[in-house]
Formats: sequence, C-alpha cells, structure tokens
Amino acid sequence: MSTKVLNIAGLLACVSLIIACFLPWAYYADLQQSFTGFYSYHNQYGKPGKFLSVIAIIALTLMILPKIWAKRINLFVCALGVGYAIKSYILFSSCYNAYCPEKKVGIFLMLAATIIMLLASIFPDLKLK
Repeated sequence: MSTKVLNIAGLLACVSLIIACFLPWAYYADLQQSFTGFYSYHNQYGKPGKFLSVIAIIALTLMILPKIWAKRINLFVCALGVGYAIKSYILFSSCYNAYCPEKKVGIFLMLAATIIMLLASIFPDLKLK
C-alpha cells in the first residue's frame, strides 16, 4: 500500500472520527436511551466525543503540514487518541448489574478511525531532502 493512499485514508479517518462521535455508541435498554460520544445519562460517562474531536482536528492539521516535526507530533497525538478510544470503548460497552448494553455502529467506527489514523501517522507521506 502506498503512503499516499494511507495518508488519504488517514485524512478520511479524521473526518470519520468526528462523525462517529455524533452517532449512537451504545443502547441501554434499562434506560431506554442511546448514548453517543457527547451524551450519556446524567453525564455519567462524560463526553469523550469532545476530546476525540479535538484529537481528530489536531491530527488532520498535522497530517496536512509537510514538516517532519508535525509528523512526529502527529504520531504522539494519534497514539493518545487510540488509547482514549480503547478506554471509551471499554467504558461504554462494559456490563453492569448483570446487564450488557447493545453496541452500536458509532463505537466501532470510532475505534476503527483512531486505529487508521495511527497507521497513517506511522507511515507519513513526506519527501525528505
């Protein structure tokens, strides 16, 4: 796979991550509510969509910049995003009181987008002199 294709996939993953934060992540039948990256019942799980959206915007900006320092910072930012996405996945999909929530498409898209962003940051499209 070419680094140019991986770079474009990384840019699309940044946009997909922002969109995934607005999609339903999990459905809790006992509450009869769907949680998103920006909504949870009484804000019990926080709003991970805010942090992940900021990560996506920073990563998108750093992927576009043709500087070596931007690529190095982007690797750190994307690794931070993957770690936070894994934490959010575990938090939103874990069982409680013998009840397991139904996982929705948004949580899988969020996790996949952060992993693609990390892969794109590991192999940047940068021409060195």
